[in-house]
This record gives sequence, structure tokens and C-alpha cells, in this order.
Amino acid sequence: MIDSRSSFVLLRMARMSIQIAPSILSADFANLERDLHAIDNADLVHVDVMDHHFVPNLTLGEPIVKRICQVSELPVDVHLMIEDPDRWAPEFAKLGVHSVSFHMGATHAPVRLARQLRGMGVKACFAVRPAEPVEPIFDILDEFDMILIMTVEPGFGGQKFLANQMGKTRRLRDEITRRGLGTHIQVDGGVSPSTAHIVAEAGADVLVAGSAVYGSPDPAKAIDNIRNLAQAAYKD
Repeated sequence: MIDSRSSFVLLRMARMSIQIAPSILSADFANLERDLHAIDNADLVHVDVMDHHFVPNLTLGEPIVKRICQVSELPVDVHLMIEDPDRWAPEFAKLGVHSVSFHMGATHAPVRLARQLRGMGVKACFAVRPAEPVEPIFDILDEFDMILIMTVEPGFGGQKFLANQMGKTRRLRDEITRRGLGTHIQVDGGVSPSTAHIVAEAGADVLVAGSAVYGSPDPAKAIDNIRNLAQAAYKD
């Protein structure tokens, strides 16, 4: 049986190739529920979890993610920028999230963890930082539902977009296409109306946008604008 949230995801995916995932790192945490409802036309809610160890910033943990899952009409996409995701990723999966991303270099057993998450009904995603090559994961690409390419250094929102990550994105898209996989490519960092077409042309189909959405006087309009610009440039 497909629940209402799963039906929403399937409808969105069937209707368009590009998905927009606003990052609540740029939202007003004192009015978080309000800001979640302000992005109802998005495809996912992107939630950054940082532990002040793997990255220098400290954000939010399980209780808040659980509550976000309860109040948001959108599927929740969790990005774990933490040490020991092998231990903690399954705990976040239990909260009702749609997908969990964990980092290359943080996990000791990425395939085992991906299979565990998938076995729990959660999408498994692998995150790659700017200095890390993407080629080492080609041999295990079919174990993941999505690869997250960071186009800023992880840890803080509002950073400048690193265009040099587009070569990596294109190589990944070429490999996915060559093997006939359905793996999504997510790009996170500096996505805005001025960069959306660049990442989509390179092959990304899930765009994380934070300050470009929540820094706009009309977040919903900003989402539609970014999606339209990306869709026009995306080649499936």
C-alpha cells in the first residue's frame, strides 16, 4: 500500500525530471514550521545535520528531524555531516525520513550501510566533498539511490558556488547513463537562479537551494524559478 507521502513523491517524479530541495539551514529556526509550509511547492525538504566534529558547525539532531517529518507535507532528505554514520544513519532512518546521505570518508562500510538503509525503506545516498574524486564510487554506484555532489565546502550555508565541480558531475552522469542506472545526482551549495542551469546541464537532477529560496521575499516563487531554469537546461 502506498501512503500519501509516497504518492506525492511518485507524482512529482512522474511530472518532471528536476527536483528542488530547499535547505532549512537558511530558514528561520524560530519559525521553522511556518518556513516549512512556505515551500510546499518544493519536492523535498533538505535537512543538514552537523556534529561539530566532521564539520565545524553544529546544527540539529534527531528530535527536531523527527518533528520536521511530522509537520512537513514534503519528504525529508537528511544530509548527515557527522562522524560515525554507520552508527547514526539507521537511527535517522527510523524517524520517517525519505532519504539519508552520508559522506565518503566518514563511513567504514558504505555498501553495508546503504543496504541497511534500503532495507529500512529509506533511500541511500553517498555524499562527495569538493576535494574528493567521484571515480572511486563507480564500482558500487548501483548500491545507491543518489549521489550528492557538494559544490561548496560542507559546514555552512551561503557559500560561493564552486563551478569546478561540474566536471565531476558530468563524469558521474556519463557513468550512470552508460550503465543504465536510475541513480539521481544531487548538487548542494550555491544553487541559485544564476547557477541552476549550470548544474542541470552538467547532469544534476536534484538541486538543493538554501539562501536563494529563504532569502527571497517569495520562497515559493523562487523555487519555481530555479526549477524552470534548471528544467530548461537539463538533458535526461
